[in-house]
Amino acid sequence: MIELVRTNDPVIISFIEALLRDAEIKFMVADQNMSVLDGSIGVLPRRILVADESADQARRILTDAGIANEIKDG
Repeated sequence: MIELVRTNDPVIISFIEALLRDAEIKFMVADQNMSVLDGSIGVLPRRILVADESADQARRILTDAGIANEIKDG
């Protein structure tokens, strides 16, 4: 799996989850339970991971949705 997005913005995370679900792309939100450590203040970013073979399609979907700036470089 590769890291597609790293953010602590819950709205962006939710939006990306909806986009990927609609496209039937399997994904995982890593570090979601880290909020226990940061006291739920959202300091620690969450990572959205997708399978290597779905990465290009996922990037296109985020770009088409106008949030290409959220895509992690590399």
